[in-house]
Amino acid sequence: MKVVIAPDSFKECLPAADVADALARGILEVAGDARVDLCPMADGGEGTVAAMVAATGGTTRTVDVWGPLGAAIRARFGLLGSDRTAGLPGELGLAGAVGRRDDGDEPARSPVVEMAAASGLTLVPSQRRDPLRTTTYGTGQLIAAALETGCEEIIVGVGGSATVDGGCGAAQALGVRFLDADGRELPPGINGSMLSAIAAIDLAGRDARLDAVTLRVACDVTNPLTGPEGAARVYAPQKGATPETVERLAEGLEHLAMMIRRETGRIVAGERGAGAAGGLAAGLAAITDATLEPGAALVADAVALPARLTGADLCLTGEGRLDAQTGAGKTAFAVARLARAASVPVVCIPGRADADAPDAFDAVRPLVAGDVAEHDALRDPAGWLARRAAEVVGDHAAGRL
Repeated sequence: MKVVIAPDSFKECLPAADVADALARGILEVAGDARVDLCPMADGGEGTVAAMVAATGGTTRTVDVWGPLGAAIRARFGLLGSDRTAGLPGELGLAGAVGRRDDGDEPARSPVVEMAAASGLTLVPSQRRDPLRTTTYGTGQLIAAALETGCEEIIVGVGGSATVDGGCGAAQALGVRFLDADGRELPPGINGSMLSAIAAIDLAGRDARLDAVTLRVACDVTNPLTGPEGAARVYAPQKGATPETVERLAEGLEHLAMMIRRETGRIVAGERGAGAAGGLAAGLAAITDATLEPGAALVADAVALPARLTGADLCLTGEGRLDAQTGAGKTAFAVARLARAASVPVVCIPGRADADAPDAFDAVRPLVAGDVAEHDALRDPAGWLARRAAEVVGDHAAGRL
């Protein structure tokens, strides 16, 4: 029996790799000869690097960059491994699927950059959160470090940001200059407060290595850059913006979109996903011709999930909460579509499931159900994940799925 395990993280509870490990242990308790292929997943937000490194047997590297407020921090990026079709039996299956950490030299593989590692909201104390002051400069430094690997492709996950700078900070770290009306260069670390001051964009010094690299941006949302559903009006309040700040940021992003169109010819304002990470997705698209892709689908492609599903008897996925938003492209929904395409039964084991969740799975077995209250599940999430996985395998063997 081959089981592919492809869950997302349970936010603020367990990372995706730990969720996958717990599900695998439950399977092996009742089917010790099962072949389990651990494929932790993500949608471009926090945990994307960890999930993809674990899923492919990759490595990580650590570099010094600017944090969201300009202070020096250490941040990691990943290098995908080649072990994308593991799935060995028993405990070897668990060990074989877990990525290894190594800051030494490795053969160049596709780097994975997670903007949350350098410019994420969790890096800013709650009392200091203000998207007028935060910058993506450190994310640009991470991308520059990834370019040092000699790669042909870079994946950038853009969820969980503290910023609404339209990606200008990141662009500066990659050699782009922004000038004000007097022709003076704006200082490094452009933030949301400076957007309306941009009068010209100088691409002459842009890192030439970007011309030889495909940049794929994993967007965890589909919002455009501007308008009522744009980056400022929808997400800036979550990053500490007051109503007045929201309007200032919205005006700044509209001005930036106009400048990008004038200087590069690219119309980014309404592109699907351009508003991700406070407009970082739009900024990267403007200066690198990056492709903006649904995060979960991009990650699935990068870790070769379709190939790993070939010949599988069962697929398990999961996320913290299964609800109406799941069908908008969250990880569990993306996994279900791929499993169905491969004619593999797919079961979702979420933390909890709402009544409006999409009917995309052969079965849904939430941790919080029946006599199991939320506080019970939170006390031992790994244990309950293992129990639910064991129940699913039992039902599968009995033909009840």
